[in-house]
Amino acid sequence: MSVSSLFEPLSLRHGKPMPNRLMLAPLTNRQSRPDGAPTDDDEHWLKLLGEGGYGLIHTCAATVLAGGRTFIGQLGIHCDDFLPGLTRLAKAAGAHGALTSVQLHHGGYRVDPELGGIPLPASNGLVSGIGAISVEQIASVRDSFVKAAVRAAEAGFDGVELHGAFGFVLSQFLSPLLNTRNDQYGGDLENRARIVFETINAVRTALGADFQLGIRLSVDRHGLKVEEIRDVVGEIMRQQQVDYIDLALWDSAQRIGQGSKEGRKMLELFTSLPRHGVRLGTAGKIMSASRASELLEEGCDFVLIGRAACIHPDIPRRIAANPHYVVPSLPVSEQFLQAQGLSTPLIDYLKTWPDFVKN
Repeated sequence: MSVSSLFEPLSLRHGKPMPNRLMLAPLTNRQSRPDGAPTDDDEHWLKLLGEGGYGLIHTCAATVLAGGRTFIGQLGIHCDDFLPGLTRLAKAAGAHGALTSVQLHHGGYRVDPELGGIPLPASNGLVSGIGAISVEQIASVRDSFVKAAVRAAEAGFDGVELHGAFGFVLSQFLSPLLNTRNDQYGGDLENRARIVFETINAVRTALGADFQLGIRLSVDRHGLKVEEIRDVVGEIMRQQQVDYIDLALWDSAQRIGQGSKEGRKMLELFTSLPRHGVRLGTAGKIMSASRASELLEEGCDFVLIGRAACIHPDIPRRIAANPHYVVPSLPVSEQFLQAQGLSTPLIDYLKTWPDFVKN
């Protein structure tokens, strides 16, 4: 499959089609104010990306509750006071034709109390001195995702993505290691996935047929079982309430490390599922035009550009101009990143990544 396939439009079940198959992954950038209000750096970053030619651009993970804060400088969408700033972000990201989305996030048991986070563990024993959240609290978390999605629509975004990865609030319920409840939200997979489907259905009901909805899911780590996540993805596709599923693989080429399917490509487990019009894509070390196009050959409908976008924010335009494009070798210098237009807070964050920024 040629690189030109990356620039074919992709229809979605709800709302407008993606202009191309290159989606910006939701990237932590630590640029927002301590209370979560967006800054000029947030707007500038999304403006750069908007000019870069992506088919869909996600914000970084944005808190649906103030107590869900997990990262320094994390964007918030938990407060109506943020709507003017969020509106500017939507315009900046979408000014050149990209679809726009807010990734909705709550850290669950992984929030940072030093940043004002209030842990919400699925089970007893995950956080010292804090017991499992109640059924009433679970309903409140679900409703906070819905309210945040309504704010995203009011701000002018085309959709939202639910963060269901990395052991955060939705993901922790899917994990039999992290979720040892014995009520309707624990036990078998149907119960552990209940909050995920309740949230999907509640957002879809609140926002209607033209609003786009995606979900990011981890497939392993944090106690997740690959076969169970495959079943969850299959059911999400069957119900047809979301537009796309974003698989948060640590490497798009990774293979299953254990079990009956050991050695098989992880991605194959998911691309072989009946999709019912729901689109499927993955992130994970996509550093060249050829690797992006290979993933379409392997069955993805779209690909997510993550770390590479921090090196060249305009990767889609670079691929369009050069089908042999490859991301520059890491590490890169701080001066290089400054020349790409990255802010000081974002560069400082990238310095915490192993072998990304030269000393």
